[in-house]
Order: sequence, then C-alpha cells, then structure tokens
Amino acid sequence: MDLARQLVLELYPEARAAWLGGSVVRGDASPTSDLDITVLLDGPPAPRRKSLEYGGWPVELFVHTEKSLRYFADKYQLRRQPTMMRLVGESVVLVDTDGSGARLQQEFVAEVAAGPKPLTTDELDLLRYTVTDLLEDLSAADGDVRLAIASVLWQEAARLLLTGAGHWSGTGKGLLREVTAYDVAHGTDHAVKLLDGVRASDDRLVVAVDDILAAYGGRLFSGFELAATI
Repeated sequence: MDLARQLVLELYPEARAAWLGGSVVRGDASPTSDLDITVLLDGPPAPRRKSLEYGGWPVELFVHTEKSLRYFADKYQLRRQPTMMRLVGESVVLVDTDGSGARLQQEFVAEVAAGPKPLTTDELDLLRYTVTDLLEDLSAADGDVRLAIASVLWQEAARLLLTGAGHWSGTGKGLLREVTAYDVAHGTDHAVKLLDGVRASDDRLVVAVDDILAAYGGRLFSGFELAATI
C-alpha cells in the first residue's frame, strides 16, 4: 500500500483519488502478480492505461476521469464482466482528496453486488447454440484438435452457467474465479468438473457441459434463429 500510494503521489500529484485493487488486495497474489492501481483525475492525461515497473513491482495503471470511469464500467457491464467495478469497488483507497475515493468505491461495490443485467431470450439461445455446436465439434475430434475445442467449450459453458443465473462472468483466470465463487455460493462443483473434463480424454467434459445446459433447456440446434441488426 505504501509503495502504491508513493507511486500515485509521484506520478499524479493532482489525483483526486486512487485505489489499489486486484490480486494483491484479494490475497491471492502470485510471484508474478502486479499492482493494479486506478487513478482519478479531472482531465488529461486521463484516460489512459500505462504499464511500468516501480519499486521492484510490475504495475498496471488505469488513469481515468469520472466520465471515462463510468464509460468503461458500462462497457464491462454490457459484457457482464465486473473488471472495472471490482478494481475500484473491491479495493484499498490510496488517495482521497475530496471524498470521491470513498464515494466511487461504495458505488461500484453496490454495482458488483447487484449483478449484471439478465440475459435476453436471444442472448440465452445464442449461448446454448454456441455450446451445442462446440459439443458436436468435440465429439468428432481427438488429440490437439480436441484440446483446442475443449479449451473454448469450458469457457462458453461457464459463461452460460454464470450469466444464465444472473452472475458475473469473466475471461481467463477471472472466469475461473467467478465459477469457483458460484460453486461456493451454490454448493456445486462445476469448476472442478469442467477443468477435469478438459484434461480427460473421455466424455467427462460432455457430461459436465450437458449438466449446465439442462438448467437452461438443454442443447439447441434445430429451430435456432437469430435476426441480424445492420
């Protein structure tokens, strides 16, 4: 915290607020983790993203105005990924000159707690169709091709599981964290079964994915239709 605060004061002495978020604050940092610092300014050089090393730490700086912070939070809301909201909401306040640090932190905490917007019928059908299509591809694949399909399939199935139930989604390790949190909340073990299925050469992944699909109407191919907007 002291190092992160020192960095903000050195690079952005005019900062209205700054927050330290990410794995260091969550307590699950690895030897390669960086410091995720969000800085609030009134104007230029915000908005920008900057990567650097400071005090022996890799640092990711997200420099925003209130307008740009809201803009990117809304973009993540559309994706049903809480990245920006968690960086500010689930953080340690480093700098707060005018109360905006605490205010925005509380606003984003509430937004994370409220969850994403529900899937529309078309969005749910598209996810079911996408997962069904990948299952069909998996059934005819082996070796490296199977592994490539499986690595995509578990992620699409995880997104269906999460967003279909009104939970936040994510990408990469963030997606795995969201599925694990879902399992803790619901007493399930989807994260274990999906990744076990990816590693296996039998039909364990198919069983795990079909179990997720069943809660949303099962596989969808015949009759699927989606209008384009141009």
